Amino acid sequence: MGKTLIGVVSSNKTDKTIVVTVVERKTHPLYKKQYRVSTKFMAHDERNEAEVGDRVSLTESRPLSARKRFRLEKIIEKPLLREDDVLGVVQDVQEKPASKKQAAEEDDE
Repeated sequence: MGKTLIGVVSSNKTDKTIVVTVVERKTHPLYKKQYRVSTKFMAHDERNEAEVGDRVSLTESRPLSARKRFRLEKIIEKPLLREDDVLGVVQDVQEKPASKKQAAEEDDE
């Protein structure tokens, strides 16, 4: 049985491969202060089902390529809002006039 990691998908641009960022907390041995360390792992996603922002579980496997050592086990959680959705809403708001005065001024021109 291999290691199991939980992280967030940071890229899915390549075919059948995702990049997952795993964040862990460590404690400094001398100063006892806790700090965060993030590590990126490449994982095999056979059906291309994971998207950026998804929280996923990875399982260690045999080497699949030069840098892939994990497989996607399951998608734990999908985000309520994706970055692309937010950007689309912001662009829609910027295209529409904010008030009736601005709309009237644009009509006069």
